[in-house]
Amino acid sequence: MTTDHGSSHSPDGQVTLRYWASLRAAAGVDEDTVEVSGPTSLADLTGRARRLHDSGRFADVLGTCSVLVGDRPANTENPESVLVPPGSTVEFLPPFAGG
Repeated sequence: MTTDHGSSHSPDGQVTLRYWASLRAAAGVDEDTVEVSGPTSLADLTGRARRLHDSGRFADVLGTCSVLVGDRPANTENPESVLVPPGSTVEFLPPFAGG
């Protein structure tokens, strides 16, 4: 697994994990790029994000996030059953004030 802070497009074999607002602040980076060997569950990718940013604050905020896989909301689905193909971007969006 590699981490590349700053890439805006994930090539095949990688998934970009993009963090917004307070989650970005907790992570200290805008995004991480992780290596995958094929479609990977959202649960696995969320676990990888937790391990990359091993802090209570990051985990707490991550637990409140809405999630987009590409442009598809994935909040109401079981994260184990959501398969994320290589080349995708997963967006983690914490609740925003007033919204």
